[in-house]
Amino acid sequence: MKLSVGFIGAGNIAEAMISGLTKVEKDIQIRVTNQSNHERLQHLVAKYGIIATQLKELVENSGVLIIAVKPKNVVDVLKHLKNYPLGDKLIISVAAGIPLRLLNQYLPGVAVIRAMPNTSTAVLHSMTGLVRGENVTPEQTEIGEQIFSAVGKILWIPEEKMNALTAISGSGPAYFYLFIESLILAGVQLGLSEEEAETLVLETSIGAGKMIAESGKSPGRLRKEVTSPNGTTYAAISVFTEEKLAEIALKAAKACARRSEDMEGEYSV
Repeated sequence: MKLSVGFIGAGNIAEAMISGLTKVEKDIQIRVTNQSNHERLQHLVAKYGIIATQLKELVENSGVLIIAVKPKNVVDVLKHLKNYPLGDKLIISVAAGIPLRLLNQYLPGVAVIRAMPNTSTAVLHSMTGLVRGENVTPEQTEIGEQIFSAVGKILWIPEEKMNALTAISGSGPAYFYLFIESLILAGVQLGLSEEEAETLVLETSIGAGKMIAESGKSPGRLRKEVTSPNGTTYAAISVFTEEKLAEIALKAAKACARRSEDMEGEYSV
């Protein structure tokens, strides 16, 4: 049976998921609706061969509804959805800071899953945290796993860990992009052209990622293997250590988790 998925919202995370799903799930029908931007919908239709539609048709023809709007707009979506029969539907929210209690408040008795993927779904390497609502059946659990396993790895967690997961994997790609941007800038300041610095940094980043993925060694071990005592790498690593990189990472992750927690309160009112 063909899996039918409807995206409510057509932003970056929706496109990343659509991009990943259309690469690996050939027996899938995807619909998308977005009230505010018709051009955006047409872009997705042209690029991925999906169906743009109104909310009513999307709900009627989709077994899985993925809420992929900005957190501030989730309540408006829920107010519309509660007017439709949703008894056999699986609702998945990928909006940050939206707790299950809010979804259950507007959609009582409906099967809901709270998910936190990241934009690496587009390249099939997302890390997605999932929280199962109490009305989700074993079959619907498998469907949720099928969707997110197709675009990366998944981890079922209790909801109290979702803010920590958001701080590490949900927002995590941006941290790496920032470091890469900073390293490119450093290369330019050392005398490389921007093109040269970008090539060097991007290929180094890809290689390091593949080493972590394929070598079977921990990041710590890999670091030690390329850090000779009192060598060039040691000189650079010493600066990161002296500047307390680990503490900076912790401070940033805590800020992200705290903001995620604050949003749960803001959007649950």
